[in-house]
Amino acid sequence: MALYDLKKLLNENSYPGRGIIIGLSHDGKKAMIAYFIMGRSENSRNRIFERFHGGMRTKAFDESKVTDPSLIIYNPYLSWHSVDIITNGDQTNTICEFLNNDKTFEDALMTREFEPDSPNYTPRISGIAYYCFPRNIFAYKLSILKSANGDPNSCCRYFYNYVPKAGIGHFIHTYKCDGNPIPSFYGEPEEISIPDTAKEFADNIWNNLNFDNKVSLFVRAVPLDGTDPEEIIVNKNN
Repeated sequence: MALYDLKKLLNENSYPGRGIIIGLSHDGKKAMIAYFIMGRSENSRNRIFERFHGGMRTKAFDESKVTDPSLIIYNPYLSWHSVDIITNGDQTNTICEFLNNDKTFEDALMTREFEPDSPNYTPRISGIAYYCFPRNIFAYKLSILKSANGDPNSCCRYFYNYVPKAGIGHFIHTYKCDGNPIPSFYGEPEEISIPDTAKEFADNIWNNLNFDNKVSLFVRAVPLDGTDPEEIIVNKNN
């Protein structure tokens, strides 16, 4: 049994910010990935997720309302060979570039730090899933780069490696809760239950995110037998 109930974690937290979940479906047959974004400002809420070949981007819903695209427009998801990369910023591209040059997830993130959005210094959260389809297995890692208790002169970098267990996933998000400034996530990624289907997974997340603050959700279910993945995108702005 997982340590935490995902629905309860989300329902009782009005502002976890941006979140990544990676794990193994309850039946042990699919890698499950989710990424969601939330927003408090009009600029942050003015977004949708849009799929493209090889990845997924954030995009302004109403271009006329964009005030600062620097930290809100990026590729949250990229596919590189038998690897899925999911992050809350342009470090997705950094990781992909490093992998393409025979370097590692960790190498890439050692060159990056938290976002320069004083006074929040939003953490950069990242995840990566590695697949070996002939053997029906995968492995995954999560990372968070954050300031040292709000000190912009010190970046703490944490990495977590996981061996998948059926029905178990790990959830990391940018903020502990709402606030001003917003407190960064702390502690280890939260161990939560993963269902069998992409739809149930998406419903568990979307239906329990704060209605006013939720913006978009991306869910990807990857069968470990190498058959076609299933994806779901939900945008509050349609």
